[in-house]
Amino acid sequence: MLQFILNSTTIKTELAAGSTVLDFVRYHKMLKGTKIGCREGDCGACNLLVGDFENGRLVYRSVTSCLMPLGNAQGKHVVSVEGINMDKLSPVQQAMVDTNGTQCGFCTLGFVMSFTGFVLHSQQKNYDEAIAAIDGNICRCTGYKSIERSAKLITQQLADKPGTNTISWLVNNQFIPDYFLGIEQRLKDIKQQIQNAPSENGEVKKLRIGGGTDLIVQRPLAVKKIPVHFMLDASSLKGIEIISNECYIGASVTVSEFIESPLINQLFPTVKKFIKLVSSTPIRNMATIAGNLVNASPIGDMSIFFLALDASLILNNGISLRTIKLNAFYKGYKQTDKEANEHIQKIFFEIPSAQSTFNFEKVSKRMHLDIASVNSACLVIMQEETIQTIHLSAGGVAPFPKYLFNTCTFLAGKKITAEVLNKTVEIMNAEVAPISDARGTEAYKRLLLRQLFLAHLLKISSSSPVIKQVMFA
Repeated sequence: MLQFILNSTTIKTELAAGSTVLDFVRYHKMLKGTKIGCREGDCGACNLLVGDFENGRLVYRSVTSCLMPLGNAQGKHVVSVEGINMDKLSPVQQAMVDTNGTQCGFCTLGFVMSFTGFVLHSQQKNYDEAIAAIDGNICRCTGYKSIERSAKLITQQLADKPGTNTISWLVNNQFIPDYFLGIEQRLKDIKQQIQNAPSENGEVKKLRIGGGTDLIVQRPLAVKKIPVHFMLDASSLKGIEIISNECYIGASVTVSEFIESPLINQLFPTVKKFIKLVSSTPIRNMATIAGNLVNASPIGDMSIFFLALDASLILNNGISLRTIKLNAFYKGYKQTDKEANEHIQKIFFEIPSAQSTFNFEKVSKRMHLDIASVNSACLVIMQEETIQTIHLSAGGVAPFPKYLFNTCTFLAGKKITAEVLNKTVEIMNAEVAPISDARGTEAYKRLLLRQLFLAHLLKISSSSPVIKQVMFA
């Protein structure tokens, strides 16, 4: 039995936990404001808000409901556009009207929900953050300028929004209905009921699923029809902490939780710029770090990110734990060194020294919201113009996310000269095996990898004339 709140109504359902929230809301509850577009998390027409506790605070995030399994709604507050309707339009809805932010109207409700997620965020109230909140929404009519004007109107009305008691302020200013004031206690009561409910008897083989952002695209019927073990909300798989000189990240930490972590921002001050290249806000709100790693996609952005940090994984089989380097985890296309009964417990890496520099680069057909043609990350320690230590990773150039062992070994202890750089590119080309596909030819991907490697060095080293000489040769 799944139990959650949909808008202002408490829901109890025995529907398949692997079915989607989109289908439940639209077809079982007949709330037709949630539209069906791509069913792949790309268009935002089905965006909803989901409220849950994070570090003891009730936080609302936008999600693509077409990729959210119903089981991940357990104990949460799901909000469709009908759930923000009041006697008159909210400031978000009114802004879309006043700026002619809609034409055919199909995408409009998804934009409204993403903007409402933005106003519910206690720390966000400026224009750039409003625009970032709708990065997962597509409009095929307006050209976006009218929607951008809506964002300006909305942010103007948030100037006095406080960082605490945000929901009360939003209710008082009629951004959301007053039933939101009672949701926090209702969720606590529901979670207590769930905790006290009898546990399942017997051992049933289940499909493990985190955020569902890939599995529900690739295997929607399997997720719906077979027993599912939901990992997203497991408290043992959450949290980011530093122990000794290492940073430990729970497997079910989402990408959004990762980039909003004060610890991560302290370690990587430019992390938000890097992660802006990864998917969209609603997907990042759902996708887990471990899910991206286990997916083993050759162009997985977070896989490339953590490979360059020389990260390790803690795997749990329910009885014992084992540790493996991430650079030894990938064995082939979609093949990993993980037994069927194992799951990732944590990801950890040594905290980069003050002398090190980290950089992430990605090239795709679109700058944002696209799969990489080639992506790469680099962690390097320089002493004057000598590379002391380097970790370099690349995606889109092999059957799996690639740690460039031979390239790193060659560069260690080398000064940056044109001769060294040209030899590095030669070694790098021997270490990768890109294929021609829809995202580029083999030759194009080799060129991209070369240029991204040099781009790393441009941001790290002061030998820019030498690097540019090789880059533009």
